[in-house]
Amino acid sequence: MKIRPVILCGGAGTRLWPKAKKHQAKQFMDFGNWTLLGKTLERIKSSIYDAPVISTNLKYLKEVKKHLKQHKIKNFKIILEPAKRNTAPAILSTALIKDIPDEQPLIFLAADHLIEKVSLFNNALKKNQKKLSQNNIFIFGIKPTMPSSEFGYFLSKKTNGNSKVLKFVEKPNEVKAKQIIKKKGYWNSGMFFLRKDSIINNFKKYQPSIFKHCYKAIIKAKYKNNIYYLNKQAFMRTPTKSFDYAILEKIKEINAIRLDIPWSDLGSWKEICKMYGRKKRQYFKKQNVFYRPWGRYVNLFTSKEFLIKELYIKSKGILSLQKHNHRAEHWVITHGKPKITLNKRCFFMKPNENIFIPLGSIHRIENPYKIPVKIIEAQVGSILKETDIVRYKDIYGRV
Repeated sequence: MKIRPVILCGGAGTRLWPKAKKHQAKQFMDFGNWTLLGKTLERIKSSIYDAPVISTNLKYLKEVKKHLKQHKIKNFKIILEPAKRNTAPAILSTALIKDIPDEQPLIFLAADHLIEKVSLFNNALKKNQKKLSQNNIFIFGIKPTMPSSEFGYFLSKKTNGNSKVLKFVEKPNEVKAKQIIKKKGYWNSGMFFLRKDSIINNFKKYQPSIFKHCYKAIIKAKYKNNIYYLNKQAFMRTPTKSFDYAILEKIKEINAIRLDIPWSDLGSWKEICKMYGRKKRQYFKKQNVFYRPWGRYVNLFTSKEFLIKELYIKSKGILSLQKHNHRAEHWVITHGKPKITLNKRCFFMKPNENIFIPLGSIHRIENPYKIPVKIIEAQVGSILKETDIVRYKDIYGRV
């Protein structure tokens, strides 16, 4: 039996835009002729997969249908939630549709994850498919590349040919994250692999209220043109809970599929900057290089909502002491050890470190050393032009 991919596509992406009222959800953002949802749809074209099921809401329906058409996916089902109730109701309601057999394996994917080395991911699915039962759940762990406080972790132990999950750790601070990594902890990717009957059995046992209302929402749903419009009255009574809290923390039969592959949810500007840093050759254009007395910069990608550039500060190069009235900036240091001024603070930074420059704050970058400094910068704001610079001091006489 083929694996049915279920794509959870209802997130608003507010982590990237905490103060913006109008913004595009992360899964639909154009990162340079590709989107995260588009990458997800391309991944499920492998022969191991059945037709996808997409869980979303009315606000995103037009974008989802546009993406399905662009990626030439004609066979699909869409589940429309009438309200946000977190991942537990979203996962259960998609599994309950009648054209999924009880024993069919389901892989739950977030629409906003960037996964590379897809063949390794698919091979892991095929390898573990036979181990699925009417009660167990497999979760995907990603080998950490650094101690991050942006992801949850889990610890696991090899038992009877499986990696049994022993403990979940929810977004620890960096010190605790280092300790977890020493114990061979993995990032919890939020991807789940299990059979339909396992979902039903576990929800009936541990979350009977969610099951009752989701079941009614499906039974009373309107169905038209491959779209299930969940019954609003029933769905609104569903408790708001995450799948982790509702199910994963309750059951004992959780196994881990541990992967060492490039993965990110691009959930922060730091992760977005790193992604552009890794792929900068794909985005580099000679006409987008601009020279300045302190070095040069190249605009890697420009969209309506953000601008990504790489700064190159030569030895002894000093940018002007400046501020911006219309944009904030996120920097990730990729090379060298720059001296940073941020308002009244002065400090040094190292590669892989990142910093946020709030709108209106006075700042400067200096390179006192022989080794050049390289920084990937994300500008976010209403005006993303060089005209939005107010200079206070400048050794090159540009004030």
